Amino acid sequence: MVNASPSVPRLRVVVAEDDVLLREGVASLLARSGFDVVGQAGDAAQLLALVRDIAPDLVVVDIRMPPTDTTEGLDAARVIRGELPETGILVLSAHADVEDAIELLAGGRRIGYLLKSRITDLEEFVDTLRRIAKGASVIDPVLVQELVSARRRDDPLAVLSMREREVLALMAEGRSNSGIARRLWVTEGTVEKHVRSILTKLDLPETGDDHRRVLAVVTFLEAR
Repeated sequence: MVNASPSVPRLRVVVAEDDVLLREGVASLLARSGFDVVGQAGDAAQLLALVRDIAPDLVVVDIRMPPTDTTEGLDAARVIRGELPETGILVLSAHADVEDAIELLAGGRRIGYLLKSRITDLEEFVDTLRRIAKGASVIDPVLVQELVSARRRDDPLAVLSMREREVLALMAEGRSNSGIARRLWVTEGTVEKHVRSILTKLDLPETGDDHRRVLAVVTFLEAR
């Protein structure tokens, strides 16, 4: 069981999913893991009404919702991002969709795209939500690996070394420099050097470091 520290404020979450059993299940998991589930929605209109009224810290939303079960959840996420940019958003999908993932990540910080199958790994699921709340952009590792194995011949990442590609792939999962260092068994200082090299080689504009990281990951995702 993953529990929040008593000294840490409970993150306020709204869960939007038209499958009642899945929605209740996710809400129950989050409540038992130290989150404060402040609302549940079965469609995009109800979600938007709740978010506008409550202004939660996080929103967990299915990409497909009534009435057409196409992109209502994604469309609602766009509206929320425009109206409440500080609200973290995790979009859940039954299938990996590259275009949706790229569009979401391009939206900036505090946003994530996760396959529904990832919910069964409670520790990973909770960790993803907490990283999003802290400002990370998180893309499901399965999708990242699919993109790694299906790069286009005209590869904008060709300028990167193999180690730099590994670092960029972990950046795409929303991992911090310290998290990448632990995964690759190197020092955080080494990771920082790789990140600076990646940003320089990809010729990204001199903006805030967080935004440049997002631009680097978008380049990675588009190089499929």
